[in-house]
Amino acid sequence: MKKAVFLLTNILLTIFFVSCKNKSEEYIDPRGTDFAGSESCVQCHKTQSDMVFQSSHFKATAPALSENVSGDFDSKNHTFIYDQNTKLVMEKHGDSLYQVLYKNGKETAKYKFEIVFGTKHAQTSVYWRENNTYELPLSFYHSINNWATSPGFPADKPYFDRMVVKDCYACHSSNVSSKMVEQSSSEKNFMSMDVEDIINKKTIVYGIDCERCHGPAKKHVEFHLKNPTVKIANSITSYKTLDRQQKLDACALCHSGNDGMKLRSRFEFKPGDNLTEFFRENRNITDSAKFDVHGNQFRLMAQSKCFMKSDKMDCITCHNPHENASKNMASYSKICMSCHQGLKHNETTLKTMPEKLLADNCVECHMPKKASNAISFQLSNSKQLSNYILRTHRIGIYPNAKK
Repeated sequence: MKKAVFLLTNILLTIFFVSCKNKSEEYIDPRGTDFAGSESCVQCHKTQSDMVFQSSHFKATAPALSENVSGDFDSKNHTFIYDQNTKLVMEKHGDSLYQVLYKNGKETAKYKFEIVFGTKHAQTSVYWRENNTYELPLSFYHSINNWATSPGFPADKPYFDRMVVKDCYACHSSNVSSKMVEQSSSEKNFMSMDVEDIINKKTIVYGIDCERCHGPAKKHVEFHLKNPTVKIANSITSYKTLDRQQKLDACALCHSGNDGMKLRSRFEFKPGDNLTEFFRENRNITDSAKFDVHGNQFRLMAQSKCFMKSDKMDCITCHNPHENASKNMASYSKICMSCHQGLKHNETTLKTMPEKLLADNCVECHMPKKASNAISFQLSNSKQLSNYILRTHRIGIYPNAKK
């Protein structure tokens, strides 16, 4: 009997080690040999991986394959009219997608979708030209289920020259390497030189992956495959071990605006680092009204009384970073009520809807959706500028919200 048990145990261990092959040994990460790649996380963290791989964090950038690109390429909603002679059409040629420019009915240029940015609210795209990426003039907006001008682009003429620089990738990808090179300028005399930041496309790690938030995982993977019974995370950053400020800094790296003086690249940040070593805050901006609802979630939340009166509240209090924000407003209300038990709405507010409905929908009134000044767009044949609507993270009392 003992021999049979021993034999069965050896068989099971053999199966485990064969199935849990160290994928990191085969993987070469452009960030260096300390990185294992997100695929290595799946074998031990399947539940989290299944969520992460479908999240807007993980899809913050992606190669522009058909399955990754939002928008219509086949019906009447795939054409943008600039004027009676000029139009830009979304077209599919083989396996590739393009924005094709027509002048007086004739194709004059076409630009390929090569990398997409974003997936949840809207999606913009870029094309490669020489050694840099340039934003395409039209983006897809889910709120209107249609194509419109990319943020800040003109609606009266097509424009293809806005460079998407390395710093844009710092919040939408997990790695991009570049180098500064000098190039002669044709607009100046032949002795003049311009400095250009050249992106190495082979170094792009798309989206916000596991190691962007938890740090290099090669040693972690190797240790736990050799020691499968050890349940305490080794050689990796677990957010349970971080203090409040460290957790906040990890999120604020990309969710606290872009107006501070950059001291170091965001790509150098590792969980547990101090954000003040990477950005010098713009102290001239203290009014929350100056903080746009796009990209300023942390600083808006930091001006909320809920946050200032708490010594524990952080981003993870309400959000699971492994998945997209819940669309169930009642789930957030439960979190609110865990601290605000016993509070009653006044009679004026109660006239808008019953107490029970109000209690299940704290967010709509106390974190209302507001127009973003950073993201505005125009539809085809429209002179009206529309602002994208996003939810503010400044928790407060908004008298007009209940209306």
